[in-house]
Amino acid sequence: MQEQTTLEKLNEKVSQVLQQFHTIQGENEVMRNEIVALKAECELKNAEISKLTDENAMKDLEIEEIVNKIESILG
Repeated sequence: MQEQTTLEKLNEKVSQVLQQFHTIQGENEVMRNEIVALKAECELKNAEISKLTDENAMKDLEIEEIVNKIESILG
């Protein structure tokens, strides 16, 4: 009789561990999906930053050309 009780306790503990495992597994999957989404968002932002940096460099060149033209006219 005592062994039955011990087996039942063991079975209950194993069931609890399995339930915790499945819960954590689900949370892990959600976090993985969030990471994938955040990486994609970060990649898009990095591409936008790169584009804006290039545009800024082009504007600086344009300004430099305008300043040179003004200096040549004035000087």
